Formats: sequence, structure tokens, C-alpha cells
Amino acid sequence: QVQLQESGGGSVQAGGSLRLSCTASEYQYTMAWFRQVPGKEREGVAVFYTGGRTYYADSVKGRFTLSSAAERNLVVILEMHSLKPEDTAMYYCAAAPGWEDFSRARSFRYWGQGTQVTVSS
Repeated sequence: QVQLQESGGGSVQAGGSLRLSCTASEYQYTMAWFRQVPGKEREGVAVFYTGGRTYYADSVKGRFTLSSAAERNLVVILEMHSLKPEDTAMYYCAAAPGWEDFSRARSFRYWGQGTQVTVSS
């Protein structure tokens, strides 16, 4: 069973920055971050594919950056800048052994426990 360990998150004022890290216990082709607020579906934030391709939700483009910090995607880092109150959510790291569309949370096999991000106005 692949394990994902998240770190980072916390509280910040609007306009601030936070850094989330996800460490996988073994290689996965696709690494992604999702977020969820109570009463809403989990939404894809950013995805990293082996080879370096990254894609972002429109709501975070230009503000968030996802990158690999270790070989074989074992560590991925989500840098979040110019944070807005609407970015407040529980953020989850997710992984899949093959290519997966990050608009489909159900297609991801492995999930971290989540880390809270709170942005105050």
C-alpha cells in the first residue's frame, strides 16, 4: 500500500504564501493536490506527471506552482502565493500509478490524510 505523507499548511493572511509537501513511499506516475471545503466536492488544484508536465486549475494558475523535489516523484512541493480567502480548504495529496485526469478525484488510488490551509482576509 502506497503511503502519502503531507506537511505544511497552516494559517496566513490574504496575499501571503504557503508551501505544501507530499512524500510518497514509492514511485507514482501521477502526483496531484486536491482541496475540499465542507459541503463541496473535492477539486483538483494541480497535477504533476512523470517527465515534468504540470497542469493547474484555472483558479490557481499563476499563483501556485507544483514541482518534484526528489527523484521518481517521491516528493512533490506545492508552492502557493498570493493566497486568497477562497483558497481556504483541506488540501490532500493524491497519487496514481498511471496517468490520471486530475479533474476526476475518484480515479486516484492513493490519498494523504489532508492538511488544512486557512487564508484570512
